[in-house]
Amino acid sequence: MNIAIIGTGYVGLVSGTCFAEMGNQVTCVDIDEDKVDMLRSGKLPIYEPDLEHYFARNRKEERLSFTTDYEDAVLDAEVIFLALPTPPGEDGSADLSYVLQAAGTIADLLVEQDDPGYRIIVNKSTVPVGTADRVSETMADRGLTTGEHYDVVSNPEFLREGAAVDDFMKPDRVVIGTSSEKAANKMTRLYEPFVRQGNPILVVDERSAEMIKYTANSILATRISFMNEIANLCERVGADVDKVRLGISKDHRIGRHFLYAGIGFGGSCFPKDVQALHRTGRQHGYDFQILDSVLSVNDQQRELMVHRLDEYFDGDLEGKKIAMWGLAFKPNTDDVREAPSHVIIEGLLERGAEVTAFDPEAIETTKVNFGDSISYAEDMYAPLENADALVICTEWHEFRRPDLARVHDTLGTPVVFDGRNLYDPSRMAEMGFEYFSIGRPHVAPQEDAEAIKAALSENGQA
Repeated sequence: MNIAIIGTGYVGLVSGTCFAEMGNQVTCVDIDEDKVDMLRSGKLPIYEPDLEHYFARNRKEERLSFTTDYEDAVLDAEVIFLALPTPPGEDGSADLSYVLQAAGTIADLLVEQDDPGYRIIVNKSTVPVGTADRVSETMADRGLTTGEHYDVVSNPEFLREGAAVDDFMKPDRVVIGTSSEKAANKMTRLYEPFVRQGNPILVVDERSAEMIKYTANSILATRISFMNEIANLCERVGADVDKVRLGISKDHRIGRHFLYAGIGFGGSCFPKDVQALHRTGRQHGYDFQILDSVLSVNDQQRELMVHRLDEYFDGDLEGKKIAMWGLAFKPNTDDVREAPSHVIIEGLLERGAEVTAFDPEAIETTKVNFGDSISYAEDMYAPLENADALVICTEWHEFRRPDLARVHDTLGTPVVFDGRNLYDPSRMAEMGFEYFSIGRPHVAPQEDAEAIKAALSENGQA
């Protein structure tokens, strides 16, 4: 099929590349000329595992192209995906201006044609309930007729940053929201190559499709905040949240996913989508109390490490050198939107601390927010030099098995604040670390110098 993707952000770029990989002719549109020039030159503006490989191959095969001109993409397209930002407003509601503006531009182009033909307009962005109706109204206001010239479909994405290509190529389900049999049949044909292993394509009404995405993300965010509450209680009663997690994850009704305690959720989806669903409830006269708590707990959890550092240094962080591992909100991405690390950095800077950070991918995206107010390191051990503490914010693989003997000897003070529970507390104590984690007992360093030396000599591996 000929496909147009409006927007070359995270969702648009991954979607367009993967559709092209399945043999479709894809044209991606963006009004940012610099970004389009970058993509045309073969460079990606985001980091996502495996994306570069598919991107290069489909550009070479001329199935994937980029333009700033809507007309180049829209007039030949059978299916037009709107993959545009829907940022939260001050009240938490999603801003639909980009989506509706794009729909209007597409409609204006079509009505200028002697025969507008028929096209499917697909909301790929995460949008509030009722957005498909608003897009349809925008098209109809230009004189187009639904069912004859267009149908609007809600087709939410379920992409995990860091695994988005795999999620798109092998989805556990595809949701198509439409009341049009013609649109449903065409969208089903488009997605059939992605579900050859038998995973379902679910055809539902537009509003249910819109609710499915918000509901899924809000449930996952709720699990994270709930487990962080459990972790905080575990610390007070002397329990270990990791053992609690293992115990409940064996219950098939609960399962093992999204039960890890930590410093809160971030990224482009969970915070925005929970706020938007909460706002939708208010607009319809419903007080969504659970989501109130989810957001409140997450805000508190992202500030937890700052409070612990403040307490550890007796309220005086002025001039303290803090090393930080991890800036992205999760591993395998350079995305720092709503990242807990940035909340921690802001809190440390406000208290006069000096921060030196390392992240395998997210240094440049962090510089956009913090510039030279913090220092950046080229390798994971450089920030540790004479640092007063190490704070771990992202569970990148290289942080899971570091040379802990080197960490111990390089830090000015061997104290670690681990926001992702990467290490065994008893092992850290044996190696002479003072170790703070989430929902597990705080451990003081072993005082026996010979025992510490012996533990460190075992290659420094946790």
